[in-house]
Amino acid sequence: MGLDLTETEHGQKRFQEAAEILGWSVVDVCKGDEERLSQTNYTQPCLYVISAILADLLQEQGIRPAVVAGHSLGEYVALYVAGVFDFAAGLSLVKRRSELMSQASDGKMAALMGFDREQLDLHAQKIDDVVLANDNHSGQVVISGSPAAVDELLSNIKVKRAMTLKVGGAFHSPLMAAAATEYKADLDAVAFQPAQIPVISNVEPAPETDPEVLKDRLMKQITGPVRWRETCLQFNDLGIEQVTEVGPGKVLTGLAKRTCKGVDLVNVNSVADLPA
Repeated sequence: MGLDLTETEHGQKRFQEAAEILGWSVVDVCKGDEERLSQTNYTQPCLYVISAILADLLQEQGIRPAVVAGHSLGEYVALYVAGVFDFAAGLSLVKRRSELMSQASDGKMAALMGFDREQLDLHAQKIDDVVLANDNHSGQVVISGSPAAVDELLSNIKVKRAMTLKVGGAFHSPLMAAAATEYKADLDAVAFQPAQIPVISNVEPAPETDPEVLKDRLMKQITGPVRWRETCLQFNDLGIEQVTEVGPGKVLTGLAKRTCKGVDLVNVNSVADLPA
C-alpha cells in the first residue's frame, strides 16, 4: 500500500516527517503483516500519509480540484489539501483520533445492503443507542450503536445482507461522546486557516471555506454521520465533471458511481496512476 511512493523524493521526505510524529514507520507497517496494518491506530495514519503524498504529487503537476471531500478519515486529507492545516498538524490530529477510536470497546457497527430505507429509518428512530453512521448510497448504509441496539434493529428489518464490521467502537454515533470530549482539546490547539478550496464535510455536505465552521464540523464528525450519498449528490449540483479518488482502494469511486450521474471517475492510488 503506497510503497512506490518511497521512490519519489517528496514521498521519502513525508515518510520521514511522519515517522518523527508517529514514532513508527508508515513504510515498515505497510510492508509488515496485515493484522497490524488493520488496527485502526495504524490504519488511519497510514491512509492519511499516503493519500496526502499522492495529493501533493497531483498538485505538483498543476492539478487543482474545484472542491474536496473525504469519507470519515478522508476529511482530514481533504482539509489538508485545501490548506486548512499543514501535513504535520493533520497527522497529529489523525494520530490522536486513531488512538481514541482504538480504545473504544463498547459498541458495534454493521454494514447493510439491500433494504427498505423508509422501514430502516422508522425503526432506527424507535430504538435508543443506534444510529445511521454512514449513508454511503441508496442501497448501502452502516449502522452504529450498542451491540444490543444494533442487534434489535437488525431483527426488526428485512436486509438482503448484513455484515458486522471488525471494530470495537460505535464510531460516528453519540456513544463516542467521551472520546469526542477528550479530542476537543487536541482539535482546539490546532489553528485552522481559511480553506483555499471549498470543503464538503461529512456531517454537513455543503461547500465551506470558513475555518471555524470547518473545525466545528470536524468536531461533530466523531459523534455524527458520514453523509456520503448527499456529498455525491453535491458533485452533480456543483456541475463537477470528474471525481478523483486519491489514496488506497477504489471504494469511494464505487459508491460515487451509484449516485453521481454523468461524472467521470478516476483513481489515483499509486505513483503509476499519476498523469504522465
